[in-house]
Amino acid sequence: MPATPDHLLPGSPHPLGATCDALGVNFAVFSAHAERIELCLFDPSGRREIARLAMPECTDQVFHGYLPLARAGLLYGYRAYGPYDPRNGHRFNGNKLLLDPYAKALAGQVRWSDALFGYRLHSSRGDLSFDRRDSAAAMPKGIVTDDRLDRLPPMPPAPNVPWSQTVIYEAHLRGLTMLRDEVRPHERGTFAALLEPAVIDHLVRLGITAIELLPVQAFLQDRHLLEKGLRNYWGYNTLAYFAPEPRYLSNGSREELRMAVARLHAAGIEVILDVVYNHTCEGSELGPTLSFRGLDNASYYRLVDGNARHTVNDTGTGNTLNISHPRVLQMVMDSLRHWVTCYGIDGFRFDLGSTLGRESYGFDPGSGFFDALRQDPVLSSRKLISEPWDIGPGGYQLGNHPTGFAEWNDRFRDGVRRFWRGDSGLRGDLAARITGSGDFFDRNGRAAWSSVNFVTAHDGFTLEDLVSFNDRHNEANGENNEDGHSDNNSNNWGEEGPSEDEGIIETRGRVKRAMLTTLFASHGTPMLLAGDEADRTQQGNNNAYCQDNAISWMDWERAATPEAQALAAFVARLAAVRRAYPVLRSKSFMHGQEEVAPGISEIAWFDERGEAMTPEAWNDPEGRRLTLRRAGRGIDGGVDVVALAINGSGEAAPFVLPPAGLAWRLVVDSADPQAQVADVAGEFTVEAHSAAILVARPAGKAP
Repeated sequence: MPATPDHLLPGSPHPLGATCDALGVNFAVFSAHAERIELCLFDPSGRREIARLAMPECTDQVFHGYLPLARAGLLYGYRAYGPYDPRNGHRFNGNKLLLDPYAKALAGQVRWSDALFGYRLHSSRGDLSFDRRDSAAAMPKGIVTDDRLDRLPPMPPAPNVPWSQTVIYEAHLRGLTMLRDEVRPHERGTFAALLEPAVIDHLVRLGITAIELLPVQAFLQDRHLLEKGLRNYWGYNTLAYFAPEPRYLSNGSREELRMAVARLHAAGIEVILDVVYNHTCEGSELGPTLSFRGLDNASYYRLVDGNARHTVNDTGTGNTLNISHPRVLQMVMDSLRHWVTCYGIDGFRFDLGSTLGRESYGFDPGSGFFDALRQDPVLSSRKLISEPWDIGPGGYQLGNHPTGFAEWNDRFRDGVRRFWRGDSGLRGDLAARITGSGDFFDRNGRAAWSSVNFVTAHDGFTLEDLVSFNDRHNEANGENNEDGHSDNNSNNWGEEGPSEDEGIIETRGRVKRAMLTTLFASHGTPMLLAGDEADRTQQGNNNAYCQDNAISWMDWERAATPEAQALAAFVARLAAVRRAYPVLRSKSFMHGQEEVAPGISEIAWFDERGEAMTPEAWNDPEGRRLTLRRAGRGIDGGVDVVALAINGSGEAAPFVLPPAGLAWRLVVDSADPQAQVADVAGEFTVEAHSAAILVARPAGKAP
């Protein structure tokens, strides 16, 4: 491009962002309230501004211009001019360099400075004051990419695993690979590390079908964390919705991400991204001006009715993205499609999904966001998962999302934890959770897979810590151990933290395996937290969002111990059993109204004596033993009968399996993870704090 361009051609308002063609670059950016927008160009280092060009046209609230002879690799940003009127929601400040919301790649990172704020931080007038310092030196710049190349190269076909066969592995890209010896040091913690065969082989051996990555869209490092020597590790602080986090690219090339997805697809593993469209990294009205706030605060954010100086905080992060605005909704849809068409992403988990379904009157399963997503020809076929809550009014919406969505089920998490730690009166609740939480999801034609079942997730204790700590131990976070959940439904089984007591160790192991067995034997979509298969501990920290260190990283040395290897093998066995018996992963809810074989209904509940559960038995607060029998077509067309025997008490007990006459085989015993498949009589012993899976075939039904 010319060394000192002096003007832009009119260009086109479509598409938004920086679009490269053979002759130059078209720039288009939305703002409903700006009076003028300038395109700022920078030298390759990003330190020196080499041109500032007024966008010559504005069409339908999109400012646009075309720069002839410009090429991919050009660094750029915007400055937006208009009213600085915080009381009415407007915060334009032309002294602040703004990142293009559609930037597909970033150069540099935010370098914290008071100049990043649109107001003078220490002024007595607060955010009503105006800051005249230039922020360009502290800002990352957008990189013009060649959109002709932003199409998938030839890749292995996506696995397209049916929902009913899906097993999710929730992982942090950096944490999964930072301590993996086989990965070259400079590639650890990046997408390149996912190309390492040892990493993929581990996932394949476990039997998972999808890896769900914590946020990988470019995010901001919080100033207060950096000042304490900590980092935003989880990444729920998005800066750029179209760009990968630069730290996750070992050589700066986005091709690494494409290659990682391709390699995982070749191994039969789908890739789901955790995405954060409920808020941005700019925080409340007192936060910095980095992009959205400076381009059009009143459009991009929901503002308090009658007091537009303040942002609505339904997310707990200071701001709430205004998805009801058509241009903001368009940005979200364009971003999602970009991750699918450019990188081959198979699905998305929407952080605080209730926020995305909010209209001015509250949550609506028929909101614009849900409607736009479900009719989109590209996105509607992806796996869509919502975290069905936020902190706003009426924010808990478990089971209330539209068809086509799965939802994180915290009722499964809490019910399973409480039952296995020994709480009373939970047999009925556990039964509901194991059968797909039909009390929440069996409506409007939704399938049982709509419930994403989990015992642990990134937010909270790991599985090892769940049986090792009664209390959180978050001192390393620097918040006086006051952050994180105070009630974790955990049980240390006699000693806080690591123990050398053999009895405690044995009980902890049994309870962990019992919870894993419950997870994999339940209707719904199981989700395993990375490292739970390898005894990963966070040392009792249940809010490790700021711990980018060994507290959060996968400990592969520990994973290589015989104990951890045995647990991983047990998880793989559970996944294999779930694959082998479709009745464990039924798409439809079971109501016991269908007789699959003579005298055998599709679902039935019994106590340990083999007697059908009565209302009195369900209401017995001290009842902790239960047998679930399910029956249905097997993968070979025969009839499978599968029993899940549960003993949540502290004593071993004999269980009778109905009906009489079936030849049962024990395939999983959580008390003895290395037990071989074995024939059992109609009565067998289930050890304390244990669960077992047994299978049978009615006489004459096997092919």
